Amino acid sequence: MQRFTDERNAATPDEIWFLEHPPVFTLGMNASREHVLAPGDIPVVQIDRGGQVTYHGPGQLVVYPLVDLRRAKLGVRSIVTALEQSVLQLVREYGICAEARREAPGIYVGGKKLGSVGLRIRRHSSYHGLAVNVCLDPEPFHRINPCGYQGLEVTQLAELGGPRTVAAAADALEPHLLRALGFAGVL
Repeated sequence: MQRFTDERNAATPDEIWFLEHPPVFTLGMNASREHVLAPGDIPVVQIDRGGQVTYHGPGQLVVYPLVDLRRAKLGVRSIVTALEQSVLQLVREYGICAEARREAPGIYVGGKKLGSVGLRIRRHSSYHGLAVNVCLDPEPFHRINPCGYQGLEVTQLAELGGPRTVAAAADALEPHLLRALGFAGVL
């Protein structure tokens, strides 16, 4: 995604990548290592996004919107909001009551974190993005202070009555994400 961002020009089409990572803890650019409590055998990688520490692993949907923000007429706050709103719209379909918090970006259900947002903007383009817990082993989150918040609990779609696989979550999220980003007619 870094190479894609570095090599793109004004004519390069935007892309949205849906994927799953092997187990890894990632630290944002200004993250404090004190929030990594006991990584054990899971690698810790410093990356160039915003935010503190999070976990990525099997059973979590990771979405990388590689978007030319000028062309899409989006600012930083508006793309963060679009990512959050797409997940909020998705979970509403399953009768799940969730919220986004401006002071702590992400998606929360009953005070537990369902999804995280961490972006990087370079050359007027976004990369990194969104992680939504679908059906994963939550144990690695106990090895960190998720997003820099001690004691923050996480939840996942499978526990809440939502999609149970990453593929199903990606398929269900895609139209909401495209609409939130202003690409509704792209499908």
